[in-house]
Amino acid sequence: MDVDALKLFVEVARSGSFAAVARGADIDPSQVSRAISGLESELGVRLLQRTTRAMSLTEAGARYLAQITPLIEGLDRAAEAARSEDSDPAGMVRLTASVAFAQACLAPLLGRFRGRFPKLVLDLVLTDRNLDLVADRIDIAIRLGPSYSADVIGARLFPTRYRVVAAPGWVARHGPLASPAELSGHDCLLFSFPDFRTRWLFRSGETIEEVPVRPALLVTNALILREAARAGHGPALLADWLIGDDLASGRLVDLFADHDVTATSFDTAAWLLYPSRTHMPARVRAVIDFLKREMTASVRM
Repeated sequence: MDVDALKLFVEVARSGSFAAVARGADIDPSQVSRAISGLESELGVRLLQRTTRAMSLTEAGARYLAQITPLIEGLDRAAEAARSEDSDPAGMVRLTASVAFAQACLAPLLGRFRGRFPKLVLDLVLTDRNLDLVADRIDIAIRLGPSYSADVIGARLFPTRYRVVAAPGWVARHGPLASPAELSGHDCLLFSFPDFRTRWLFRSGETIEEVPVRPALLVTNALILREAARAGHGPALLADWLIGDDLASGRLVDLFADHDVTATSFDTAAWLLYPSRTHMPARVRAVIDFLKREMTASVRM
């Protein structure tokens, strides 16, 4: 029995997509299809029901998946133990994060990471889209928000705060704003996500004020939004982990330092997420522990 074919079957069953598994394994989808067909021929049963629009496990396929999944996980654990015995963690760990977060928070840690884990390869998948951890074969994801979905395991890395900032030149041209409501009279730099593009929420004590905002720029990338704010094109709502140095150096000014600000929830954080699996490879656990330790100590503003 071809163990690689078994592993491909498990991944296809989890993701429901030949193409997604092929992308994750960096092989042609036809190779995945041939491997599954070969497995079905060897067993003499159909494991997957394929149509032009969907794919699902047959009854025999579901039973087979339940039987072989613990065996595959056991083989992976045995291989991991053999590689890691009397040695540092080794292998590849696939981690996804947003481009801005990676530049601001992950890149400064790479030197220490390489020094601590010389045998580990970190495969960084940087995108502003939320990838499917199983379908895209992601070991670890770093997400920003008030919470995370129930189908993954999560650990809170550090709390985040959002600030409304602008360049000193913009403040000099338009004058200091006496209240958040005055933002409605100015063109702002906005994320194009639905919850961010129409209004910002301000909290002072127990009072919460909703302020409509109009765009001078709509963009999905926080780095471009920060550059536009630095260039004096308008106020922007940005996370503290991205603008700490700008505020300290005076490149950006916090327009409402006495308010809490958000576009969604006032309780936001950076979350470390990973698929809900009974057994975790030692290399993945090593990266998770490293990120928890290093980011909790050094990233919080």
